[in-house]
Order: sequence, then C-alpha cells, then structure tokens
Amino acid sequence: MKKLVAIIALFIGSSLMAQSAKPTIAVANPNVEGLSLTPTLAAKLMQLELIKLNKFSVYDEFDMAEIIKDSPEYSNACYGLSCLSKMGQALKVDYIVSGSFNGLGNKIAISLKWIDIKTGTIHKSMVREFDNQEHEIQRMVEILLKEMNDVPVDKVLADRLKFNNELITSNNVGRVNNSGPRVGYAVMVGDLNEYAMRPTDQGGLDIFPGMSMIGYQVEKQYVGTENFSALFEGIFNISGLEQGQFIPSITLLNGFRFGKAGWELAFGPGFGLKKTSNGFFDKDNAFGKGNDTYFSNSDWNEYANSRYSADKDSTYYDEYGNFQRPTIDQISGGSIGYSENYDSRGTVKINTTFLFAFGRTFNAGALNIPVNVFYSSSRGGGLTGVSVGFNVINDKQNINPKPL
Repeated sequence: MKKLVAIIALFIGSSLMAQSAKPTIAVANPNVEGLSLTPTLAAKLMQLELIKLNKFSVYDEFDMAEIIKDSPEYSNACYGLSCLSKMGQALKVDYIVSGSFNGLGNKIAISLKWIDIKTGTIHKSMVREFDNQEHEIQRMVEILLKEMNDVPVDKVLADRLKFNNELITSNNVGRVNNSGPRVGYAVMVGDLNEYAMRPTDQGGLDIFPGMSMIGYQVEKQYVGTENFSALFEGIFNISGLEQGQFIPSITLLNGFRFGKAGWELAFGPGFGLKKTSNGFFDKDNAFGKGNDTYFSNSDWNEYANSRYSADKDSTYYDEYGNFQRPTIDQISGGSIGYSENYDSRGTVKINTTFLFAFGRTFNAGALNIPVNVFYSSSRGGGLTGVSVGFNVINDKQNINPKPL
C-alpha cells in the first residue's frame, strides 16, 4: 500500500514539474486592418490555439489584467520590439507573441512574431497569406502557430484556406462590363436566299440577298482574368433597313475570350419573327407561270378556281353541278405536296436560330473594337456575315461582393 501511494505521489509530482517546466507565454493585442475582427478577439484566438498546442503555459487576459491596467500603453498600439519586451518583463513571462492581421483585397495576410524576453530579440516570426475567408480566422491562426512550432498541419485544411495566386481564382475575380453598338452585313443562304429574291406577288421580299445589321450588345463577364474571360452576351439587332425591311432579332450568346490578343468564340440561340405559309414550288413550269414559281395554299386555290372551273363538263363538277376544286396532289398525281415556306403574306411565327461567331477584339486603351465573322443557322437556310463594333470598359466590380 505504501508503495502504491509513493508511485501516485511520484506521478503527481512529475506532472506538476512538467507543467511548471513549460515556458510561459503571453499574447499582446495584434494590429488589425481591413477586417471586422477586433484586436482583442484576435488575441483571444491566439491564446486559445496556443493552449491547444500544449507546449506553453499561456497567460490569459485575467493574468495580464493588472499589468495592462497599470500601463495603458500595453493595451493599445504595443506592436514594436521595445514595447513588447517591456510588457513581457512586466508580466514575467518567457515569451510574448504579437503581430498583425490585414485584409488585403481577396486575401488575408497574418504576420506573427515571437519575442524572447530574456534576450529582447525576435525568437521566430512568420507570415502567411490566406484566401479571404474571414470566418475561418481561427483556423488560419491554428495553421500559422502549428507551423511556427513544427507541429503537423492538416493538409486539406491548409489547401482550402491558402491564397491561390493563379490566373483564375475562386474568390472575388474581377469582371468587366462592356456594352456598345454593333454594325454588320450578312448574306442570306439556302431558303432565305430564295425568299429574298422571290417576287413580292409570290410572297417574297424581292431584294438583294444581303442586308445590313445594326444593333446593340450588352455584355457581362462572369469569369475574368488577364488571359481568359467567360462572357454572357445579349445582342438586340435590326436588319434590312436599307432595303425597306424591318427584321428585329435578339441573340443570347455564351462567349469565351482567350489570351491578350482577345480571340473570341461565341455561340447561342437567337429569336425573331418570320412569316410562313403552306405551299409548293412549280419547278417544271407545269402551271405556266415560270419555273420555280411559288404557290401558297391560297394561290393554288385561286389558280385552280380560275383554271378548272370553266369547263362545266369536267370531272371537277359533281352530279349536282357543284365545282369541286382539285388539290395539287390530284393534279400532280402525288408528285407535288405542300410544305411550310417563307411568305411575306403568311402567318407571323416565332423564328429560332443558332449562331456561331469567331473573331478578335482589338484594344486601344479603354476602347475595345470587336470584329467577328458569324453564321446564323435556321431550318433550311441562314445568314453568314461580319460584324464590327466598339465599346468602352465602363466599370469593374467584384463577382462575389462582400456583404455590408
């Protein structure tokens, strides 16, 4: 029994000696700028993380209260080596720690210095830059203090909080708002080419199959760096004014710019209006109005009434003498049928297209001059052309603005 008591007493004594052998350390209020964190709270976080290291006997604010109360200079703006050394001597500690916490745009820089009170020199110091995640300040302090004391750091945690000085970063990437006018010229291809050149009495436009384009582009970057930008673009356009036409359209594009030269690739849907009718083309002049004459359904009805109703003895009259207008299918023996075609006399419908564009933006100071070639594809035809514009870099904002 006496032996057991002796062992317990020896263990307790060893523990007390180990505890008393730990170096004593105090934390002075650090300098804090550009953050909502207060110096007092920053000091408490440092005290907490030092205690968790279990390598020091850490003075808390109550241990330090009497000294700080008698010497107000220790509670505010005590950042220099001389002031910190005097504070450590007054507290009778082995070391004192202080530093600075600075919010610098999209990063937080934390600098800590460790003063050896006996020698009056800086025992160790370290600076680390972290991603601007102020709610993770305590973990940043943990990482820094562990590194200063050669304690292993959780790599996943360190990687998540480190400041990535890369081309594309995950936080507060700047974006540019560029908007401006656009002018261009496009040539119609496919069915649109035929529609443009078709006579107006057949539902065509009777114009040259090319037209000017004038509009306005609204542009927003949602990812932006020096060498890459991802853009959302909206283009409001009116075409054909010089030929007496008014053809409005809206195009929504997703664009990518590469390199300092400003090469750009964009694609997206377009929306406009069109007029169509059901009809057919007389490719072989079977009805005497010329090759490729367009007959809408109403055109055919008018033609059939005129052509086939004159002969009262024809098979197109029933037994009661009523004229039964023949269909184009009956007349052609099934070789000709109706299809939907562009027709300026027809029904208004929504027209959808898909646009591909490639070009380059030339820069002159804050002035951007985009030059693009494009192809706008729709069912049976499309537009191919070039557009030129200009816009000025109006403003820059943060993608992830910090809440007020």
